[in-house]
Amino acid sequence: MRLLKIFVAVLCLVIFTGVVYAVHVGGDVVFAKLMEGNTRFIEGKPAAKDCSLDRRDELTKGQHPVATILSCSDSRVPPEIVFDQALGDIFIVRVAGNVIEPTILGSIEYGVEHLQTPLLIILGHESCGAVKATLELTGEPEGNIGAILKKIRPAVEAAKKANGKDKAATLELAIQENIKNTYKDIIKSPIVSHLVQEGKLKIVAAEYQLKTGKVETIELAQAAAPAKHH
Repeated sequence: MRLLKIFVAVLCLVIFTGVVYAVHVGGDVVFAKLMEGNTRFIEGKPAAKDCSLDRRDELTKGQHPVATILSCSDSRVPPEIVFDQALGDIFIVRVAGNVIEPTILGSIEYGVEHLQTPLLIILGHESCGAVKATLELTGEPEGNIGAILKKIRPAVEAAKKANGKDKAATLELAIQENIKNTYKDIIKSPIVSHLVQEGKLKIVAAEYQLKTGKVETIELAQAAAPAKHH
């Protein structure tokens, strides 16, 4: 009987400790850890990764990623490598131009609500081909690729209006405007906005620099934040 009581006490302690840990490890802490990983990537000193049979077997039982990342499909910007993370660490949604449409937003909602990741990163990147194609587009875009370019067009128009003379500067501005527009589309989701208002989700906008490997944050206008959920 005494052994049973000890076992129950230990079990309760483990469960309680896990709950306390989950409560305290919020989006800020997770983002700091990912940026530490980005520093390792920049320095060419990646951490050892557990890709063993045991780890893969463990992951068949479920996934518990610490962050959801929306990134461009560009082959030069793989989030797991950029942030030096391993199997099961991050839930990734990728699409050319890191734009939002219903299935992409649904995937993000799955990550932040069902998988309960406390962090969402919108990751654009330097020299984005989708943004560049939109910038150079003449006439109306065609086909399914055209649907992507249409989503990016407002960012390009804003960039041209702000700085239309310098092509390189206009492209960079358009990339950042597109990231901000993606945020505006995401925050319209009642699921996402509710989690943000409840303090359960942190959203970070960032741009990956191809040459340096560095992830740099982009400030999001407070006016774009969602109204308080009731």
